[in-house]
Amino acid sequence: MSALQEIRNRFTPVLAGLTDNVDASLSMIRSSQDPKFGDFQANCAMPLAKTSGVAPRELAQQIVDQVQLDDLCETVEVAGPGFINLKLRTDWLEQQARQIVSDERLGVQRVAPKKIVIDYSSPNVAKPMHVGHLRSSVIGNCLERVLRFLGHDVISDNHIGDWGTQFGMIIYGYRHFVDEAAYGREPVAELARLYRLVNQLSDYHDACRQQSGVETQIAECAEQIAQLEASDEEPKKKKKAIKKLQGERDGLRETLAGMQSRREAVDGDAELKQLAADHADIARLARLETAKLHSGDEENRALWDEFLPECLKALDHVYGKLGVSFDKTLGESFYQPMLADVVSDLQASGLATESDGAVCVFAEGNDAPFIVQKSDGAFTYATTDLATIRYRVEEFGTQVMLYVVDTRQSEHFKLLFDTARRWGYGDVDIQHVNFGTVLGDDRRPFKTRSGDTVGLESLLDEAVARAYDVVVENDPSGSLDEDARRAVAEAVGIGGIKYADLHHNRESDYVFSWDKMLAKNGDTATYIQYANARINGIFRKGDIDLESLRSDAESLRLEHASERGLFQQILSFGDALAVVEREMRPNMLTQFLFDTANRFSTFYQDCPVLKEEDEAVRTSRLLLCDLTSRTLTQGLALLGIDAPKQM
Repeated sequence: MSALQEIRNRFTPVLAGLTDNVDASLSMIRSSQDPKFGDFQANCAMPLAKTSGVAPRELAQQIVDQVQLDDLCETVEVAGPGFINLKLRTDWLEQQARQIVSDERLGVQRVAPKKIVIDYSSPNVAKPMHVGHLRSSVIGNCLERVLRFLGHDVISDNHIGDWGTQFGMIIYGYRHFVDEAAYGREPVAELARLYRLVNQLSDYHDACRQQSGVETQIAECAEQIAQLEASDEEPKKKKKAIKKLQGERDGLRETLAGMQSRREAVDGDAELKQLAADHADIARLARLETAKLHSGDEENRALWDEFLPECLKALDHVYGKLGVSFDKTLGESFYQPMLADVVSDLQASGLATESDGAVCVFAEGNDAPFIVQKSDGAFTYATTDLATIRYRVEEFGTQVMLYVVDTRQSEHFKLLFDTARRWGYGDVDIQHVNFGTVLGDDRRPFKTRSGDTVGLESLLDEAVARAYDVVVENDPSGSLDEDARRAVAEAVGIGGIKYADLHHNRESDYVFSWDKMLAKNGDTATYIQYANARINGIFRKGDIDLESLRSDAESLRLEHASERGLFQQILSFGDALAVVEREMRPNMLTQFLFDTANRFSTFYQDCPVLKEEDEAVRTSRLLLCDLTSRTLTQGLALLGIDAPKQM
């Protein structure tokens, strides 16, 4: 049982008589930051007093006199200008602790279930996964685990890109540039090379066509800046206008530098230069291959059928390393037969209209239309996403739909959700769970030294290799055999990668750091894993039979302040998960686990366990150690992280 929730339940009928917005007042009942003020503090009397005509302290006393807390709280006191301080009864806490000993859910109550579809990861299948797929995969998987643990009926769906323009590029590349031997050895690696080659040649020709225009724009900006500097314009306005033009010029210079770099890479390589000359219309021809695939061309469909299984196998290999799996993998190709009906339905309902030959949905207050069919007849991501929403509601009975996709797609989802609502799906709770970017030390998107995007599989492999070195360094006596070392390195390396991502506010960018990720101290998975391993070390050293120990739950006592503090932290597990659900923020769970590990460290310093001479006290503390280990293990599992018993 959540102590915080129980206290709020007791306050609810009293506050209902004072305000129409009870939830706002209940949210002001929180854990105390300082133990000298008790275990919880209610700060709702002061804002309520502003509308009641009663002094805050007097109103606080009225609330205290009415709320029924005798069986729950040892003291309920009004302090200062109207704070209400509450200290829980020790016997109530002990009763909760004894109940949790035999509760596999550790006191976390199930919620009223909803049918939830969570859409995450969603890579393009014809290209290797890279570090950009990390955040969606680990955030989405964590939310899936938490929501399912809380009792929701969850379907995870990997909406893969298996029908887009990249396949036209690969088909074109396969027909003209394939290395048959390489394709036979490693088909996905060769397909990825073909994609990069076609993309590079297409970008080269684009740069050749556009460079002079960009140079002209830069010159025009410079001329406008010079004219402004020589003008009699009011200084403040002049400065603002010049700054704006300088920003535009700098952006154009960056664009030009990128174009020059792409041209130099091809012009400086005789083989690439010849390929570019031989395939001057490569971008259009690759798009034509995509159009042929979509229109049912037998040869292109046969190639797609050949490529796709190998691509999916490669994705599954990376997901296996990451410990991620999905209930559904319904990609763009699955929805292709439904797209024409979506457009017809939108037109019939008056939502979609023609504009410059394209079929569009216009949103109030938004200049750019939501295009559902291009002027050439091709459908778009928007069409597929609308078909997906309809399918998920009609086939699964979905009540909540979560899209774990980076912040850069916010505009698309804003228009998608608005269109879906007007299309008849206003009762479905559809959310964009957005997130920031993984950055390198230069605070730019994380790339290799050569400037390539970091491959996700290579990142995971390096994490495990680095973790293995740490494991060996910390096991000089060789207490772990080689298999155990490898297993621990896997748990620590992959866990470190995941935790380093999840413990940040998901909306923020963060700088990737190997040193911080694998540190034994601080807010890291390794620190929490070590805390759990330490507890299991106590059990090994004491030759503790956990099944027998748990049968003696009535022995559990909370007599020392550190014992009490540790159990109160454990008891707040459900509160932390409730916040994760409400805000879709895994970092609230990582914070809980970090705080729990810290509380255990304090308890371990203050309260001898195996060395305690009083057998009853020793048994009680062992029970508290067991509850801590189970809580850390369960919490890490909800993050998708393993908890080794020995490190």
